Amino acid sequence: MAADVEKYSRLDTPGQEVIQADLVQALEESAELSGLDRTAWSRQAQGDQEFAVLPPDTPEAVVLGDFVRHLAVRLGERNANRAEGDRMRLRLAIDTGVARTAALGYSGPAPIAVARYLNAPQLKRVLEAMDSTDLVVIISDRLYQDVVRLRGQGLDPQRYVRAHIRQKEFTGYGWIHVPEHDAEELRPLVTGPQPDGGPGGDAAPAPAGTPTNTSTVGRIDDSVVHFGSGDAARTIHKKYYG
Repeated sequence: MAADVEKYSRLDTPGQEVIQADLVQALEESAELSGLDRTAWSRQAQGDQEFAVLPPDTPEAVVLGDFVRHLAVRLGERNANRAEGDRMRLRLAIDTGVARTAALGYSGPAPIAVARYLNAPQLKRVLEAMDSTDLVVIISDRLYQDVVRLRGQGLDPQRYVRAHIRQKEFTGYGWIHVPEHDAEELRPLVTGPQPDGGPGGDAAPAPAGTPTNTSTVGRIDDSVVHFGSGDAARTIHKKYYG
């Protein structure tokens, strides 16, 4: 799981230290409240980001449901009554796929895909424009189709907006969600024009069972559970998706 802090580089050194400590605390508290064991996560700190690979038996619906909701609440509590420049606001990218350990971390399509999701201009635009939220989330099309559409853990497919992501060599679909906000609020931001003048997204829900992810992350039944955006990790975890 990768959480990236907005405008981290604008902070001075003491401010960066506070943000790093608060980010770790928010993630730990949200995991504990959701029944997730953070000690079992393979984590890599990256200053304004934390990258993690979760154990293969982690229920995806809990991560996308309870964990995201608790994280939004923790951020809201942390930021309450703080000056605008002291708020900690996050982008969160989540995917599942294949990754292999390598000399400098992970190799394979999943780490690349999640990094591209995290840096999608649509996601940055939503966080920048929606001042009332402290958290925006993007998940892969695979997770949307396999988990969100099943409505486990109170997940509501109607609160997600599909975005066409084009980052470097990566092209695919992701689904953007902002806790406590409706899809109607997101669509104008998600579907705005890309910097290159192309379309920013496709907000129309895909027909049931229709694969929309055209990225390099294909469905592989024997796969690594990969939540994150970083390049480094030490373990490889495999999981079967039937």
